[in-house]
Amino acid sequence: MKKIILVLILLVASFLRLYKLSQVPPSLYWDEASLGYNAFSILKTARDEHGAFMPLTNFAAFGDYKPPGYIYATVPSIFLFGLTEFATRFPSAFFGILTVLLTYLLAKKLFKNEATAILAAFFLSISPWHLQFSRGAFEANLGLFFSTLGIYLFVKFATSSKYWLLLSALSFLIALYTFTGQRLFVPFILLVLALTFKNKVIKNLKLVVLTAIIFLILFRPLFIFATQTLEGRLRFNEVTIFKNLEPSDESIRYRTRDNNAWWSSLIHNRRFFYIQDYLIHYFDAFNPSFLFSHGDVNPRLSIQETGELYYLDLIFILAGIYFLFSKKQQYRWLIIGWLIVSPLGPATARETPHALRMIHILPTFQLISAFGLVCLFQKIKYKKLFIAAITIIMSLNFFYYLHMYYFHWPLNYSDQWQYGYKQAVETVKPLYSQYDHVLVSKDLGRPYIYFLLYNRQDPSTYLKTAKIEKDKYYFIEVKGYDKYLFVDSFDNTETSGKTLYVATVNQLPSYTTKIKTINNLSGATVFEIGEASR
Repeated sequence: MKKIILVLILLVASFLRLYKLSQVPPSLYWDEASLGYNAFSILKTARDEHGAFMPLTNFAAFGDYKPPGYIYATVPSIFLFGLTEFATRFPSAFFGILTVLLTYLLAKKLFKNEATAILAAFFLSISPWHLQFSRGAFEANLGLFFSTLGIYLFVKFATSSKYWLLLSALSFLIALYTFTGQRLFVPFILLVLALTFKNKVIKNLKLVVLTAIIFLILFRPLFIFATQTLEGRLRFNEVTIFKNLEPSDESIRYRTRDNNAWWSSLIHNRRFFYIQDYLIHYFDAFNPSFLFSHGDVNPRLSIQETGELYYLDLIFILAGIYFLFSKKQQYRWLIIGWLIVSPLGPATARETPHALRMIHILPTFQLISAFGLVCLFQKIKYKKLFIAAITIIMSLNFFYYLHMYYFHWPLNYSDQWQYGYKQAVETVKPLYSQYDHVLVSKDLGRPYIYFLLYNRQDPSTYLKTAKIEKDKYYFIEVKGYDKYLFVDSFDNTETSGKTLYVATVNQLPSYTTKIKTINNLSGATVFEIGEASR
């Protein structure tokens, strides 16, 4: 019976992650398109879109230097399904399903209770937070699977065979090569694990040291790239609060008002302002609005109408934390430690709370909620009434979320997913041979990747005609290839012969004839396509 319930949960998890995967979210956004095309390029040529052979530490892409993990995971998917939205998103959905199974295994190991393990897996299977990232091509979701697998295998090392440690280290290593946020999470969770199982670590010190050496050797190329190259530091410098000058300016203002007294330099030291800023960002991770009512402010990362967790989860989480300590649960500090260290890395960024960068906090909430619910059930006198009430409230929460996710969110926020690019490419494709040039506006950003993706452009052919520039900040811009020119302004671009224009609203030159208007799902115009002869 228990196995049947687990199978049913996995079927639910699979349906929720695979149903209409190519249609909701409503289109591929830039990074998804980049991941998909680079995987296609690796499949066809063993090189990335810029011609680099089998990159190990990063894919240059737009100049954001993506970790390689998700791209390589997508290669088999594209081989099987072709270069499609489904194939690009399938690895995230697939590993999202596996994370549900992994949550069951981890919960069973930590709590030694089948009901808690089943509930933890079920809670993750219907989690808005986890569903959001399992249904898009998010590197973070793949990174979450491997870091959670690393934690599970470390627990196996500590409680059964010592040789699980090597596989745990490998899992954490893959996580580091998959998502940049894992680089600020893995060291902290390893510290939590080492402290939790310090006796086992000391007992197997030689194996631990050997594993650490192997780990560091394999991590070295990524570490060098991330810390010793301008490209590697680019993303961190772009998002970190520690490059923000406002705390320093505030420190100077206060010291100036105090006539630069020696004591003012102490109490208004800029480091205190940065610490205060960091703490504000850290505690943003537990903001009730973020967790329970509205979620991440970015419409790509949350549907906006519900939190990252359900309202009912609040009761279970509070109960779970209480019972973890009142019952002195054996692994309480591992679970709470995992919860506490998860925001440490994301708190260094300007945008907080950030559901994507903090996804590795999952499935701690689900583990705690499951334990809390089981303990509450044991305490409640009217058990049937309790079960009925919980089922009704949770069902209402869940079906409201599904309704908003599938019926309203795609319409409200299709623009956030760059809806319209696919339709533009499909409009241009049959007309391409009739024109000498195709000019595409860059107003909506990075159009070239969509023309490569939806034309299934042969990577070798593309590189022969591509016009690519890298600026002083190492951002990469594709100016054009073949007949395509990607431009900031049509007026400043001279062409001869027959030209097709792909423009944003009111951008078509006066001398063109409009032949097509492309709207997003809310009815707003995204592109206008026109032609002209000059």
